Amino acid sequence: MTENCSLIERGARGELLLELLSEEIPAGMQGRAIAELVGLLRDKLSAAEVPAAELRGYVTPRRLTVIAKGIPSAQPDRSEERRGPRLGAPATAIEGFLRSAGIASIEECEVRDTGRGEFYFATVNRPGRPAAEVLPALVMSAAVELPWAKSMRYPASSLRWVRPLTSVVCLFEGEIVTLPLDRVPVGRTTRGHRFLSSGEICVGSAAEYLECLGKACVVVDQHSRKQAIRQDLEALAERESLTVKPDPGLLDEVTGLAEFPVVLAGAIDRQYMDLPPEVLATAMRTHQRYFSCLQSDGTPAPRFLFVADNIAADHGKTIIAGNERVLRARLADARFFWDQDRRIPLASRVETLSQRVFHAKLGSLYDKTLRMEHLAEFLADFVPGADRERARRAARLAKADLSTGMVGEFPELQGVMGRYYALHNGEHPAVADAIAEYYRPAGPNDQCPTAPLSVVAALADRIDSLVAFFAIGEKPTGSRDPFALRRAALGIIRLIVENSLRVPLAVAFQEARATLAPDFADPASELLDFIAERLRVHLRQQGIGHDLIAAVFERGGKREDDLVRLLARVAALRKFLGSEDGANLLTAFRRASNIVAIEERRDDRSYGGNIDPTLLQQPEERVLAECLTEVDERAGTFLRCERFETAMSELARLRRPVDDFFDKVTVNCDAPALRENRLRLLSCIRTTLNRVADFSRIEG
Repeated sequence: MTENCSLIERGARGELLLELLSEEIPAGMQGRAIAELVGLLRDKLSAAEVPAAELRGYVTPRRLTVIAKGIPSAQPDRSEERRGPRLGAPATAIEGFLRSAGIASIEECEVRDTGRGEFYFATVNRPGRPAAEVLPALVMSAAVELPWAKSMRYPASSLRWVRPLTSVVCLFEGEIVTLPLDRVPVGRTTRGHRFLSSGEICVGSAAEYLECLGKACVVVDQHSRKQAIRQDLEALAERESLTVKPDPGLLDEVTGLAEFPVVLAGAIDRQYMDLPPEVLATAMRTHQRYFSCLQSDGTPAPRFLFVADNIAADHGKTIIAGNERVLRARLADARFFWDQDRRIPLASRVETLSQRVFHAKLGSLYDKTLRMEHLAEFLADFVPGADRERARRAARLAKADLSTGMVGEFPELQGVMGRYYALHNGEHPAVADAIAEYYRPAGPNDQCPTAPLSVVAALADRIDSLVAFFAIGEKPTGSRDPFALRRAALGIIRLIVENSLRVPLAVAFQEARATLAPDFADPASELLDFIAERLRVHLRQQGIGHDLIAAVFERGGKREDDLVRLLARVAALRKFLGSEDGANLLTAFRRASNIVAIEERRDDRSYGGNIDPTLLQQPEERVLAECLTEVDERAGTFLRCERFETAMSELARLRRPVDDFFDKVTVNCDAPALRENRLRLLSCIRTTLNRVADFSRIEG
């Protein structure tokens, strides 16, 4: 080690190298950790006025590394002017000012008249601190503030870390930056691969660090590791005329498990190849992190690929044999569950769900199943093609596979195994498919089911959960949502909207509430607000403002619970407001509403009600009144037919009469009866426009 250190070339000026070497970091935490560390260092360097021109972060299973280049050698010098005591002030005040400003004599100060008297002024020059002096506190602060989902204490240091730190490399311009890490060594030495390299490695620059670790069998760049794994997987599969089943999530995970990845292939015993493909894939992926291979026809191949973090002397034969042996045992368990589960009809497992608690206040999973049955029968009438009896059957069997041995061993297969067992028992294929699909969508990127029975079962499950948990007061608060009710609400929105279903949610919530204990709260109204809020979040990604949702969600004290109709209104309103007529009419609406609101407050009365045609003196008044009557009638007809764009185009006819009215008519005239009638006319503008949407909620 001493010989290596004597040959060190000092790093390039302005370069910071930081490596935090620890025990193995969980793969799922690595990406966020390095991004957070880079962000913290970038912000702290900028705040300290020594910003880096370039920062790059690297992560391996054992190390977080940041290389920052282009850091100034020192902070910039600062000059500030300070006002001192008044001319003729006591000597003690002047001496105190000189000391605080770092000035030797009062002669170095300038006397200036401020308009309130003459005062001493001094220019204080503060030289910038060298970056080497600033960096220790910055780096240490970033390490302390790095957020880990879980962290631990360890004897060597008071710093909490995800796993015990073993050493730290911290160099600036090739010189060691000392950090207060107790017994964790801080310097220029690191270690290579745990098995393929021995001894310490001494480095003096970032380039040397990357080069030495590369020779020590550590691929520091996570992107390079990932690309190498992908290429080796594809090459090894192609060698056997197979393809790798795409699995980006697994690829990310194994990238975080190996510093020097080596891709190997193993064989699956033929006796297990008749297991359902999902069972094979789950047993390999979830428990062993193996990649599945597919034959040319898309069926599973009796081969698997995996990533080792070692180079074996026998070209991996021992490693492969060990992995084949582990997989054989796992698949033997799966075979046992597969054979045993099919001996008991799925329908007979439903009542065993009574032994599984759903929630202390809401009963068992069997109780939830009964509620889902009731809801499924109700919802089937609103889903075209859904048979009521089969909808009930799908809801009844939906959760039955939770009591099977296979799902107990592989929870990821819930629903999937229910479908296989239902088909084995002779259930209708649509019922079996609904059992597999009612969990979807599981997330924002998951595909929505479209089969009628699948949609009914999915809606029944989510509506029951929302109503039940809100009824007992278990509502999401802030970032806390233990029962995933926001995700359930978003699932309801997508199921309804993407399948264009005309489900009256208020009625559906009441139907679900009827299946609960009578002393529970009725959350229907609150849930409509909750759904509307989730809808705003959902549409924000499409560039639709929350104000448009608010404008059509509640009008005249009545809330819209038909999401398809609501979104059709939103689309028509958005198009209308994007036109010149719509934008100008919105301005006119606000002007009319403001005038009426001000006068109503002043007179302490309402100006709603019918217009007196005999008091319409000016032509502009009469034209506007006639147009309002006609537009109100025609728009109402189109709204009842749900021809929202046509209704909006009717509103556009008001633009010219409204503009002419404001140009030629004085509302607050001296004649009280005339003034009241004109205020009623303005109130009519507000009422007519609000039939289409609540324009008062529209922003901008």
